[in-house]
Amino acid sequence: MHLVLLSTLLALNPAFVEVQSKPNIIFIIADDLGYGDLGCYGQKIIRTPNLDRLAAEGMRLTRHYSGNAVCAPSRCVLMTGKHPGHAFIRDNKQFKPMEEGQYPIPAETTTLAKLFLQQGYATGGFGKWGLGGPGTTGEPLKQGFTRWFGYNCQAVAHNFYPTYLWDNDRKISLNNPAFSAQGKLKPDEDPNDPKSYARFKGNDYSADLINDQALAFIKQNKDKPFFCYVPTTVPHVALQVPDEALKEYEGKFEDPPYVGGKGYTPHFKPKAAYAAMITRMDRDIGKMMTLVSELGLDEKTIFVFTSDNGPLSGTHQGLAGTDARFFNSSAGLRDGKGTLYEGGFRVPGIVRWKGKIAPAQTSDRITGFEDWMPTLMELANASNLAPKDADGISFAPTLFGKKQEERPFLYREFPGYGGQIAVIMNQWKGIKQKMNQGKNQLELYDLSKDPGETTDVAAKNPDIVAKIQEIMKGQHMPSKEFPLPLVDFDPKKNPMNKKKS
Repeated sequence: MHLVLLSTLLALNPAFVEVQSKPNIIFIIADDLGYGDLGCYGQKIIRTPNLDRLAAEGMRLTRHYSGNAVCAPSRCVLMTGKHPGHAFIRDNKQFKPMEEGQYPIPAETTTLAKLFLQQGYATGGFGKWGLGGPGTTGEPLKQGFTRWFGYNCQAVAHNFYPTYLWDNDRKISLNNPAFSAQGKLKPDEDPNDPKSYARFKGNDYSADLINDQALAFIKQNKDKPFFCYVPTTVPHVALQVPDEALKEYEGKFEDPPYVGGKGYTPHFKPKAAYAAMITRMDRDIGKMMTLVSELGLDEKTIFVFTSDNGPLSGTHQGLAGTDARFFNSSAGLRDGKGTLYEGGFRVPGIVRWKGKIAPAQTSDRITGFEDWMPTLMELANASNLAPKDADGISFAPTLFGKKQEERPFLYREFPGYGGQIAVIMNQWKGIKQKMNQGKNQLELYDLSKDPGETTDVAAKNPDIVAKIQEIMKGQHMPSKEFPLPLVDFDPKKNPMNKKKS
């Protein structure tokens, strides 16, 4: 009976064959996870066995770059395939004061989710959005997702025990007490007594609830292709994790308490909490891997894991009790979140597709978040759908072990944290800092010899500096919403620039 029905479907609808043959995509983005925070990238303290297994069974990217140095603009690059000089969102920015949600992407934006939906995929998002608040043009249900569960606003996501989450376009209440995310211990509370922190805990841990919904989505759509987007909030501060997870790391290292008061809730064992959050995230990813295997979808499902930017370090060092130096979260790369030095946006990149991508592979080819759109479209046999005005370059050949031309350059700009712009061109890295203060000096680093960006070699390489300057001029399109003061970068006067919509 089933064979007869299937034969009828195939005969009457050839498109049925095409849809059924398309791979599932599970795309997981950690939040503020450093290049060195996973075992497969050199981490020695934090356990990540499932992610390490994903890397062992697939390809590990060693020069993969997030869309930007902070959350919202990085996710915009991923969703649109446009680098930050052309993307609409270029910094974290609340849309309206005292209202939930960041600045929204326009209604007509072409997103990854829309492209998958156009191909007959089920599209679900589970975690943190940040590209448009409720009721705006940018909310996920208006940008290609048919299922959404989690946080809409990045500011609300600073608390893992919120009073509510978004279930599609509906707020659902959680069994958590209301407390200030900026709370701190009282003078009469002992910072070394775990009981002093009880009022900053709840019963419903958001990361657990979100992962449960992602698993349910995979089960519900096992018989059709699905795009499961999981922008988890781990390990972004505040440092909060259920007690049973914390026990694995308690007492294993010196861990002075964080008493709060700088925008995030306190914690009596902040280092242990950071490690436990990552290991618990790894456990949840393991649940997805197990479910996909049990459903017989291993060879039909592509797993991708990465991070939206680098870890809290530099000016962020110690925020909410974090200690990037202790964990070597940047793996020796310079600085972290908020900067365009390597530690700010070089991130882990793991891709597994059993039976298609050879196991235990690494690639040092430069890739960026804008490349995921054309790459995933090619893997889904829909390269024709990738927008012509996007900036990404498919690296599907690299995933399949084929030799591929090097990326001509990778461009980043970020108006936040003083104003920054950077270009990576083969082994060379050009970067400008503090542009909002009128600075225009370009620093140059040879990443092949100096991955830690310790020695500026601009004076010795004027030809390389000139080439990078030209790329910078050609790739920046002015933005009224997110201005970057580039007085000498007028695109109308630069023949390299192509008009981008």
